[in-house]
Amino acid sequence: MTQSPSRAGTSPEHTPAEVRRVALASLVGTTIEWYDFFVYASAAGLVFGPLFFTALDPTTALLASFATIGVSFVARPIGGIVAGHLGDRFGRKGMLVATLLIMGLATTGVGLLPTYAAIGVAAPILLLALRLLQGFSAGGEWGGAALMAVEHAPPGRRGFFGTYPQIGVPLGLVLANVVFLVASTATTREQFLAWGWRIPFLLSILLVGVGLFVRARVSESPVFSRLREHRERRSAPMAAVLRHHPRALLIAIGLFIANNMIGYLLIAFITSYGTRTLKQSSATMLAVGIVGAVVWGVAIVGSGAWSDRVGRRPVYLVGTIALIVWSFPFFLLLDTASLPWMLLAVAGLGVGLGLTYGPQAAAYAELFPAPVRYSGASFAYAIGAILGGGFAPLVAQALIGATGTSLSVSVYMVIVCVITLAAVLALREGTPAEREAFVEGEGVTH
Repeated sequence: MTQSPSRAGTSPEHTPAEVRRVALASLVGTTIEWYDFFVYASAAGLVFGPLFFTALDPTTALLASFATIGVSFVARPIGGIVAGHLGDRFGRKGMLVATLLIMGLATTGVGLLPTYAAIGVAAPILLLALRLLQGFSAGGEWGGAALMAVEHAPPGRRGFFGTYPQIGVPLGLVLANVVFLVASTATTREQFLAWGWRIPFLLSILLVGVGLFVRARVSESPVFSRLREHRERRSAPMAAVLRHHPRALLIAIGLFIANNMIGYLLIAFITSYGTRTLKQSSATMLAVGIVGAVVWGVAIVGSGAWSDRVGRRPVYLVGTIALIVWSFPFFLLLDTASLPWMLLAVAGLGVGLGLTYGPQAAAYAELFPAPVRYSGASFAYAIGAILGGGFAPLVAQALIGATGTSLSVSVYMVIVCVITLAAVLALREGTPAEREAFVEGEGVTH
């Protein structure tokens, strides 16, 4: 099946100016969204234990703090279902604005929250409630941003343009770590615990304002506009996904499990591990995380473009094998507590993460037909996150506590990667022309 000439880059929605505007909106909005999400993860490893779980001993407080990261993932499928339903029924654009606003308000709320010393047990309860709101927003955000970028992209470049929302993840991590690094180095330990940790959360309201301005200026997805014009929308898109596309859903979930699990080791675990176990300063570990995120971002862009040439499956395959191979060297290098070796450890991890994240937006769009795409992509992303990264920091900390060695976490990484490898091997790809036609909603089925 060949691409319709009317879709071959000449229609208004594929003009260079509009494509760039949508790509920028996806990048900026997703970066801010994940900055908010990762600021919490950084704080969980550094300060939430003594501030919100004061009644517990330090180790248990840290585990409880990490558990709040995982609990937020429970809300992500709900966010994915709600945003997916509304996005498939009424449009992608409105959901992007709504999810960004919810995330910004929740993050700012954390920055204003009294601690355990001020209001007792109500403090961790309110913290958990705000984290659940973050999870709800994250569950609906990614699908809309990914589909706006992919569905606006010119033919033959969906993998590359699909990397714009993906880059927002490592950029959000870099931004969160940089802000935390500045806040922690500009204050004493006592000042940071007293008020300095709030600064990254309160900055969210300014960043969200920028994101909302950028996102409000983009046009609706051309694919959704045609669905609305031809009255092809589904009244219950999630039910249709479960009934008619279970195989695609399982593959999409499996593709994300390893990436999200290992990504959360980089995002939320190594900072705490480095400061508590390796006796490094928080500034050092935040800087190590920044380097890993930068490499991750570069690899995302390269892998998305590469997937346009060779297909999504080969890129996923190389990336998943790379993560398996690097699982043991990662902790062996990290445990040296030598900065050059730790940087090498996270750089190697960043390459594997980029190869398994760059093609994801395009791959998900090619797995689900247009009328149910937002629902299918969002739900798969949310469930993959629960099974992968939801409790990864907590599990990693518990494994090290039980075994006394970080190599037990390496075994955990390999097991999860094998699950993703099975999904990669099950992924079927059509020809480039068939993939293009399917994304545009022109009748190719899976």
